[in-house]
Parts: sequence; structure tokens; C-alpha cells
Amino acid sequence: MVFKKDTVVGTMIFTITLCLLCSFMITGTAGILKERKLAKKRDEVQRYVLMAADVNLGQGNEFREIFAKSVKPLLINLDTGKVDSDANVLDFDERMAAINPETSSTPKKDIAKIKTRANDARVFKVFDDSGKLSSVVVPFYGKGLWSMIYGYVAVEPDFNTIKGLVVYEHGETPGIGDFVTDPAWLNQWKNKQLFDEKGKFAIRLVKGGVKEGDVHGVDAVSGATMTGRGVQRAMEFWFGVEGFQTFFNQLKTSAVQGEFGGEK
Repeated sequence: MVFKKDTVVGTMIFTITLCLLCSFMITGTAGILKERKLAKKRDEVQRYVLMAADVNLGQGNEFREIFAKSVKPLLINLDTGKVDSDANVLDFDERMAAINPETSSTPKKDIAKIKTRANDARVFKVFDDSGKLSSVVVPFYGKGLWSMIYGYVAVEPDFNTIKGLVVYEHGETPGIGDFVTDPAWLNQWKNKQLFDEKGKFAIRLVKGGVKEGDVHGVDAVSGATMTGRGVQRAMEFWFGVEGFQTFFNQLKTSAVQGEFGGEK
């Protein structure tokens, strides 16, 4: 049966068909854009993790292959330290999880001023060319003077020595608080010890410069103390009992007992 477009029925069929086609096109375009956005986020995560771990990114998109060969991403429960083996780690969104009441909790001691914390978090084991563990990279974030400061920090296999630090997002004052992305300041964190001999968090900001041999001090940066303190407190929180402490304690115990050889 043939419908003419200039009839009521024909007009309705034409309109419905056009609407369906537009709907399919919009849905398809939205799907493509969403996948591109996810792919961009994956690339950003891979680059930041490698940068924190002081691994050469190579040329162009070589970082993807380097990441695949050198890094083992894990999703862990922060309270238990247990690994979720079924998780799609690179696509996990900590920020969305942190604002969902079903997947988050309120810190008892919110020294980082984050208000809520996702129950799960990503960690990245980084291996050298021989397959030995060279560092573990974890995300961190906390409140600076004006904004949340987001970054990644890599620790050596002793789970105490900082190997590298990357800050990739903040909204601090341009020309003052944005020193947190200055390579010179970030490099000060390398080889610093997170904890003292008693196991207490020991990183501190030092005004007027850090003395040689000070394994816990980082320059406070005059005029932007609150921003630097935000990074310090974020570190203290995320390496504490409500952060990655349980996970790292399990790694330490496994290493002592010979169950964790540090191999990929």
C-alpha cells in the first residue's frame, strides 16, 4: 500500500520516520562522543601515571604501549584493601563515586577537606623492564586555598619514599598558587620520606627553604602557604587510615612473608 505525502497519514508517517532517523543519529553521535571522552580520559590517566612514576612517555601515542607493558592497574576497596578483579579500572570515575551515597562515605577526620570519599580507588603497580616492581602510583586530591587540587604520587617499593609527583588540575591563584604545577617544586618531593621511624606521617612544609638532608621537608613557598598545605594535608589523608594505608600495609606484610615478590 502506498501513502501519499500530501495526505494526513502520509504526513504522519513521514514525520515519524524523520524523527526516528534524527533520534538514531543523535543517539549514535552521543555514543561516539562519549567513547571519545572516555578514550581521552584513559589517555590522560595513563600519561599522568607514567609521569608520576618517572617513566619516559616515548613519542606520540607510544605511551599507550608503554603503559600496557609496564603498568598493572587495580581497583581496591579502601577500607579492606581488597582488589576488585572484575573492575574496568581505567574507566572508573572516583569523582562520580565520591558523590554517590551508595559508593561513598564521609571521612571521620577530613583533613583534606574533601567532604566525601569514594569507597573504592585506583592504584597502579609500575614495573621495570625486568618485571620487578619499581613503584606504586596512587591518586590524591584535597582542598587548597580556592579549589580542589588533583594529582598522582608514586612511591618506591619500600612504600615510604616518594618517587614522583604530578598535579594535573587545580583552580588556585594564577602566578601564586599555581606553583603546585611547577616542575621545580614538584621535584622537591622526590626521595622524600612519607613517614618517620615511628611510622608517623612526617612530610611538612618549611618556610625559607629546606636544609640539605631533610628527608621530610618541602618548601612552603612564600605567599601561597595554604595551597602548599593543601597538598601536604591531601598526602597525609590519602596515605592514612582512610586512604591507602590498609592496602600498603597488606603489601608490606606480603613482602615480609615472601608472598609478594614484586613481580608483575
